Amino acid sequence: MPDGQVQFVDRDLARRLETAYAWRSVRYARTIDHLWREQKVAVEAVGGGYAVYAGPAFPVNRASGLGLNGPAGEDDLARIEEFYRSRCAAPRIDLCPVADESLLVLLRERGYTVEGFMSVLWRPLPLTPDEFAPVPGVSVTRAGREEAELWLRTVGEGFEGKEAPPETRSILAPNFYGERAEPFLAWIDGQPAGGGAFVSHEGVAELCSASTRPAFRRRGVQLALLRARLEEAARAGNDVAMAHTAPGSPSQRNVERAGFRLAYTRALLGLPR
Repeated sequence: MPDGQVQFVDRDLARRLETAYAWRSVRYARTIDHLWREQKVAVEAVGGGYAVYAGPAFPVNRASGLGLNGPAGEDDLARIEEFYRSRCAAPRIDLCPVADESLLVLLRERGYTVEGFMSVLWRPLPLTPDEFAPVPGVSVTRAGREEAELWLRTVGEGFEGKEAPPETRSILAPNFYGERAEPFLAWIDGQPAGGGAFVSHEGVAELCSASTRPAFRRRGVQLALLRARLEEAARAGNDVAMAHTAPGSPSQRNVERAGFRLAYTRALLGLPR
């Protein structure tokens, strides 16, 4: 983000980011339901957000987007807790720091504890003409449906550091097949070097599933994938891009090099079963 474009992250922008994040989880779960009916996927609107369950092995089993349109109620949390416990899952809630303060009070009273944190980063779109140049030797293409297995294999290997097991590929699959998901492949010397995707919702493009195969690291693959996805996201009509990383991680450093800035840190809260 060029210095002249730095903007204050107010409640309206935070609401857009959190709503896009919540809807990505909803669409992820719906894709799981389409691919594997046996997972018994469930989605419930509650507290201005959504509680999502996609099966025991999937990372979207959380309630998100809560408390951004007004106070939260005890009945909302009770519904969330019953939603997860009825599926033999621990209740987990993502807390945006600009959510109504009543939500934090209720979570504390009901015994929720912090399990982790996530950096939420954002930048405006489109890119400016002089932000960053193409990466020499790396080309990026949109992955077609016929390249699904190649994308899953490539991105999975980037995350695992070796051939990815079926479980990892299953977790990645909704980011290829899902509604409004746009997958990409990066190439070096004709070989698939890495991959990534983005998912759009009401003008917000959330970047996700980016990885580089071990043999091609430190050659600019991630920067090339960032550039290509941001350009395509803008062409698709998005005016904001969002990314999630572990705080202080190499991934956060990479997206900040592409003009992202920290919007806020989301707390990941859980309640014992």
